[in-house]
Parts: sequence; C-alpha cells; structure tokens
Amino acid sequence: MSEQTQARAAVVWKKGGPFQLEDVTIDAPQADEVLVRMVATGMCHTDMIVRDQYYPVPLPAVLGHEGAGIVERVGSRVTKVVPGDHVVMAFTFCGKCDLCQSGHPAYCREFFARNMGGGRIDGSTATQKEGKPLHDHFFGQSSFGTLAIATERNIVKVRKDVPLELLGPLGCGISTGAGAVLNSMKVTAGRSFAAFGSGAVGLSAIMAARLAGATTLIAVDTKPHRLKLALELGATHAVNGQDEDAVEFIRRVTGGKGVDFTLESTGHPSVLRQAVDALDILGTCGVVGAPPMGTTASFDVNDLMVPGKSIRGIVEGDSVPDVFIPQLIDLYSQGRFPFDKLVKFYPLTQINEAAKDSEKGDTLKPVIRMTQSN
Repeated sequence: MSEQTQARAAVVWKKGGPFQLEDVTIDAPQADEVLVRMVATGMCHTDMIVRDQYYPVPLPAVLGHEGAGIVERVGSRVTKVVPGDHVVMAFTFCGKCDLCQSGHPAYCREFFARNMGGGRIDGSTATQKEGKPLHDHFFGQSSFGTLAIATERNIVKVRKDVPLELLGPLGCGISTGAGAVLNSMKVTAGRSFAAFGSGAVGLSAIMAARLAGATTLIAVDTKPHRLKLALELGATHAVNGQDEDAVEFIRRVTGGKGVDFTLESTGHPSVLRQAVDALDILGTCGVVGAPPMGTTASFDVNDLMVPGKSIRGIVEGDSVPDVFIPQLIDLYSQGRFPFDKLVKFYPLTQINEAAKDSEKGDTLKPVIRMTQSN
C-alpha cells in the first residue's frame, strides 16, 4: 500500500447531497501527480449539477474543481513545480490528442473520462474513507478538502505576490466567461456584446469584453444586485429580464440591429433562444450554461440562416490554462480585471451554506477557505 496522508474532505454520498465533511486518507502522488495543500477552492455551478446528478459522475465523490494551494509533494516525473510553489488547478486533459496538440485542451477527446469519470483514466482513485475508495480526480483535482491530488498537466504555477485564496475560480468559472469573450468569440474594439445571465461567468465576460474594447455592453439578469454590479464592472446597459423583454431592450439600445455577440450562461433553453434572437446579422452566440443532459432548444432556422448567425458551444473558455490564468492574474494585479468583487468567502464547515447562497443567486462566486491543518 502506498504512503497515505490524512485529510478532511467534503463528500457527496448520494444524489442531491449534502456535502458531508469526512476524515479521509489520500495516497501519495503517482509519478505524474502533485499533492497540493489547499488554501481555497471556488464553488461552481458544475459542482452542484454533479451533486444533483445532472451529469453522471459516479458517487460517492469528492468534488471541487477551482482549487488554489501550495505544492506539498511531487511525483518522480514532475518537473513543472516543486514543493512550496503556489498553484491554481484547472481542468485536466490527455495532452496527446489532435485537439490538445493544436492548442485546444478544453476539447480533449478524453475530456469527460478524465474530468468526470470519478478517478484516474485507469479507474483507480487516491482517496479513501476507512479503507473504502471514494471517487475523486474530479476535473483532475477534487479540491473540496484540505489536500488534493492533481496532475502535472492541470496545475498552473502562479506568482506569489497575489492573494492565493482568491485565485481558484480562475481555474474554471472566471476563465470560462473571460475566455469565451477573448479566446472563443474574439470580441474586438468597437463591437457590441450582451451577457444573458450576470453571475460570475457572465460578469467575467463583461469585464473581458470591456478589456477588449467593446463599446456597447449589456447585462441581462433577474437579480437587481447583479445588474447593479454589472454596471459598476463596465456594462453600459442593464436589463431585468423579469420586468421587460430583453430582446426588445437590446434592439432598442442598438438602433434596431441587435448585438454582435451574446453569451448564454444560465442553462435555460428559453434564455438561449433570447440570446440568439438578440443577435445582429452575422452575430455569434456563445453557449456556456450547462442544463441537464438531454436538454433541447428550438430556433427559427431561417432566423439563423438568412442573417448568418452562429451558435458556438464553449468549454472552459477554450483556454490553455498555463497561458491564460497568468494573464488574468496580471490583469487583476493591474486593476483591469477586478474579479475579486465577485467573491465571498466561506469556511469549509459552511460549504452547504455556500452552495445554497449560490443557487439562490445571493452569492456570485463562493470561495471555500480550507483550514491549514488536517
């Protein structure tokens, strides 16, 4: 049996939760793995939909996929980091397929197996409760705990002069919104953009569109406090979709044309339809909202074809984490990407409260702080 370390982790035992704190053991890292002592982990919509089994990740499992921490131990073949390095953990990928090799690891041909398979690609796990295996390696990390095993591929070494506890959400939610704008849709100066859903992903997209020089930036949501923050972060207009028709509002703001780009982050088919309807000729709608498997949406085919509109599915902001995450950190340090305004901290013992606040829309980006001892 490999050397093991004691840890504390939040385990989902059955569909619907709750996250239950347990004393667990974690194996020593394999040759290509890294043991990270967690400082903090963001909570993402995907954690909740997996808890509720919208996606068929096997349970019981340790979730968490926006981790930030300090390298404690490295496997024999790891050269990217050394103990003591500060790291952010992102999604994992094979690094060998044609899509990984061409700079699109978020579309790795083994993405689901490696990120949502419940263990390593060979089916093994590193986490146990009283000798019984728990599913882990969720997005290559399972970071809802005091320790996590990641791979050399999905850790990003980061500078030490920024608050490490803030940086975990850059591994998924924040980079998804920003990357959708900068990497996938490639919004440019003078263009128009609307975010349908102004949670952490949508607001990150608005900040990124402002960075890119977009001149008309519209936030759509049903929560007044989110719309207020959107205006503070750079949106030029905001509309409450419960109070008025968002598509009509966007057309009025744009002189009847519609916007060049939209991003749908709610996962609701009716909102996706609005995001497509709000596009101008040759406009592009990016889709990042994750509904239950099998969810379908309907469109007027002629309204897509004749104006030349495009619908683009986007995973993880189509980013290369080793490149994009340090860029976002530099922008944050310069005051140009203030994603800290989205964050609210919770201790690990309040992880279920964090989930509830996120689902109610009261907290944009919960970040779970870990204790520094086991």
